[in-house]
Amino acid sequence: MKERKAQVARKTGETDITVKLNLDGTGAAQITVPVGMLGHMLESLARHSGVDITLTAQGDTEVDQHHLVEDIGIVLGDAVRKALGDKKGINRAGFFVFPMDEALGVVALDIGGRAQLQYEAKFKRRFVGELDTDTVPEFFGGFAQGVMATVAVRAITGRSDHHKLEALFKAFAKALKLAVSRDERLKDYIPSTKGVIR
Repeated sequence: MKERKAQVARKTGETDITVKLNLDGTGAAQITVPVGMLGHMLESLARHSGVDITLTAQGDTEVDQHHLVEDIGIVLGDAVRKALGDKKGINRAGFFVFPMDEALGVVALDIGGRAQLQYEAKFKRRFVGELDTDTVPEFFGGFAQGVMATVAVRAITGRSDHHKLEALFKAFAKALKLAVSRDERLKDYIPSTKGVIR
């Protein structure tokens, strides 16, 4: 069976990002980013999705975190898209409801060739740790753009902003794991009536 691995590098005047991933890994993570809470969320993404992720990123955080967080989402999504290849046999869609103590996060995604973000999450504080919560939808939107998927993200309940954020990333990881998983019964088929997913 073909290995589903990819490596992507993206360098702009604002960010410098390299990611290497294996969709059929064990959830191993080597994350080097200048924002501690973002690194923690990316490690959680790897662990709960089963995707091995090695990621190094730098950006103009002295200006704002927006460029860095969005571009990481774009590069991760692009790497997943490349690792999927022709997408034969994948489930294509996935969803998960993840409870994190008093918080509840819901994520659904469809790797169907159209980039779209639906996002409903409110945080009481502007920052969770060092991470600017205003950039969280930029990460998910960037990922949707990179992989060409519809991504729906909802923070349903939660007192703690930390718990809400963690519930969202863990739900995202589990939904991604389901979407990229192979269905052995359909290994020769592309999951679309069009016969192609772009």
